[in-house]
Parts: sequence; structure tokens; C-alpha cells
Amino acid sequence: MGGSRTYPYGSTTAVRAHVLAALGVLKLATADQMHRLMAPGHKDNKAFRNAALDLARHGLVVSEGSSRDGHKIWSLTPLGLDAAAEVLGRPVGEMGGTARGAARSGAPHAMAVNETVIAMTRTPAAATRPVPRQQPPGPLPSAPTADVPAPQGGPGDEPQGLGWIGSWTTEVPLSASGGKSNRAGVRVDAVLQAPEAELPVLFVEVDNCTEPADILAAKFEKYIRYFRARIKSSLGTEMPAWRADYRPSGRDGHPPVLIVFNPGTRIGEQALKNRVNTVMDLTRSVWSGAWHADSGYGAPAGERDGFYDYDDAIPLLFTTLDRLRDGGPRGLGWWRCGHGRWETLPDALANPNDHKARSVRDEQRRQQAGEERESEQEQAATAVQSVRRDPDPWPSEPDPPAAPAPVPACERCRQPIPGSEGNDQPAPPEDGRRCPQCRSDIYQHPTLRQTLFGRRPRTK
Repeated sequence: MGGSRTYPYGSTTAVRAHVLAALGVLKLATADQMHRLMAPGHKDNKAFRNAALDLARHGLVVSEGSSRDGHKIWSLTPLGLDAAAEVLGRPVGEMGGTARGAARSGAPHAMAVNETVIAMTRTPAAATRPVPRQQPPGPLPSAPTADVPAPQGGPGDEPQGLGWIGSWTTEVPLSASGGKSNRAGVRVDAVLQAPEAELPVLFVEVDNCTEPADILAAKFEKYIRYFRARIKSSLGTEMPAWRADYRPSGRDGHPPVLIVFNPGTRIGEQALKNRVNTVMDLTRSVWSGAWHADSGYGAPAGERDGFYDYDDAIPLLFTTLDRLRDGGPRGLGWWRCGHGRWETLPDALANPNDHKARSVRDEQRRQQAGEERESEQEQAATAVQSVRRDPDPWPSEPDPPAAPAPVPACERCRQPIPGSEGNDQPAPPEDGRRCPQCRSDIYQHPTLRQTLFGRRPRTK
């Protein structure tokens, strides 16, 4: 498309606004990065290159160098910073600096931060319609022209991102307002505020793996000092200093910090693992919670329960730039220090062993104990009912009475032995079965008459 005297490169107002908004947030960017961040539905980045050239003629942007891959890097001038603040709807005081002269060295770290913002935002590729040129008068075409087709693929083909360009700020100095010194303790590479995604404020650090691991780990000691700083609120009460600039997270502990490793071709996979493990060990005091042991409800003495207190801990989440590019920020691409597995962002931000989890376990133990008591009561009631149960309405025939045991008889007089009914005598005595009378007669000394005439036979 032909340009005008004001904008000779033919840029449109919308694309020029895209360039100003992108540079207002990123500070430094190439036309290709602005194209992928703001309007990936465009066929190429030519419209953004033309817009940058038109804005440069008006003194709003300037190019002072090129990236390592040869793309021209653009940045804002002080006049362009005011214009970008107007486009973004932000106060000029919150826009930061212009990063003057940073592009002369290729700005590899700024380019990595830009790629991280692009990979996490993932602006949907909206279909674009070219502006029709004025046709000279002539015969109408025989068939109507078809509209420009929408890009192929459904909305679920590409992973979704977080926020938009207005959700980001870069190169943010963090300092505790009202403290002994307002000197910035730490400068954050990028900050994402996306409450519509039900996420707390996220501080993002991008590591190109060019500095020692202990230098990267030392940065989080400055984070913890900033998060611990307290200031007076408008009501006269103390509050965390970071709450003066950011919304409350609605969760326990300090805001999370995301570390995006960008090894590129500088180090291999094993070297990256060693670097991650080193940073994790050096920052253990920052991200690990304090363990509080207690007995819990109904917990056996040998199974003491407890919880981790994360009120003074920073959730540290690791990932790589390649994982963000492939799976987006909503995939299984986050490694939370202390969790030991890859998780989604909401799961990685959760605290599975905090006091809330302990309360859930206590409630489960209460329910289990209640169920066991109910089961015991039901079993006892069933046993009582079985004892008190009515007799069977159709009883079976009673068994015939057992025959009485035979009564043993005296071997001398043949009379039944009194008192032996029902007694079980498997074997007779050595002197035979005798009734008491016969036994006394046998063992009684005979009289003179009985000696002369014999014993008189007994009669019944």
C-alpha cells in the first residue's frame, strides 16, 4: 500500500499503536517480536517494520543496534515513552526508562525476556482482512470475490496463554517504601498481573545460564528481604510492603517467583540439571516451609501428624523457555521446589502439606472414626435383635425323649440299688454290686444262732 506525506511507509494507526504498546512494556524489541506478541494473525512482520520506520520519522522510536540473529532492535525515545503511556493508559511515572544504548550490544537478556513474555501471553492469531484498494471504473466481476479465509485450526489446537500486553511490566525495581533506604533491593525481569486467570501476582526471572548459579541464588535473598519488609497502611496498621503496589494474592506466604531457564546452545541437558539442583539447594531456606508437628485428631502415637507453614516462604517455580514455547503456561511445565514433579501452574502454586491439608486429614479421621462407631453400634443392635427374635412360626417336630438309663440291681438280693438312678457306672466295684443292706450284712459279724443255724433268708 502506498504511504502518505505524514507516514510515507504506509503504516496504519492500529499497527503504530501496537508498536508503541509493545515497546512501552518490553523497552526493547524487534519487529518480529512485536508482530508475534501483538498481532500474530498478520502474514509477516512487514507492517510492524513499516510502522516502526514511520514512528522513527516522528522521533518516537529509534534503532541503536541489532540482535544476535540480525534483526533490528527498536526502543522508545522520551517523546515515544509519553505516547506509549497514552496508548497503555498508564501514568508516565510507571513506564520506567527508555533503555537507551542497551541495543548496541545485541541485548541478549532483553531478547530472552521478550521471548518469555510472548510464550506466556500467546496472543490468539485473529484473522485479518486487507484494506481494499480503490478500483478504477469498469465492468463488475462475473463472480463475487471471496472473503479472506480464517487461519486453519480450531481454538483448541494452540495452548492458551495468560493475560495480554497490558498485564506485563518489565525491569521493575522492588524497594520497600518507607524503609531506611529506598535503594532498589532487586530488579525483576518481568511482572505478570492476571487476576482474570485467578492467579496471584507473578514475578518472572529469566536466566540465560551465563552467570554462576550462586549469583542467581543470591538474588532470592533480596526477594525475601523485600517481601518481609513492613509499612504502615492508610489505617495505621502494618502491612507487607509489596501490597502497596500489588493486589493481595489470596493465599498463604509471599508471592511466587517463576524462573525461566534459557540455556540455548550454551550448556547441555545434564549441565542444566546440575544448575537447577544447585540453585534449588542454595535457596532451600527461601522456599521450604517450617514444619509444625502435632498429634492431630485420633492419630496413633507412632503416626504423628503435622503441617508446613509457608507464611515466610517464597514459592519458587522452575521451567525452561522451550517448555513454554511448546506447551504454554497452562501445561505440565512447572517444577515447584519441594514438590518433586512437573505440574500445571495452579497445582504448582498450591501447598499440599500446609495447615489446610492437615485440617482435611483431621476431618477424614473424624469421619472414619464416626463410621467405625456406627458400624459397631449396628453390629451390637443386630446381635440384640437376633436374641430377641420371635420363634419360628413353623417349628420342627421335637426330638423324642431319651430312654431312662437302666437301674443297676444288687447281685445278692436282686433288688434295685437305691440312689443309683441315672448314675453312670461303667465298671462295678471289686466286691460286686451290692445294696447298702446286703453290704452291711456281709461285713457284719454273725451271731451265735446265725453261726449254728445259718442266716435267715431275707424276705421282701
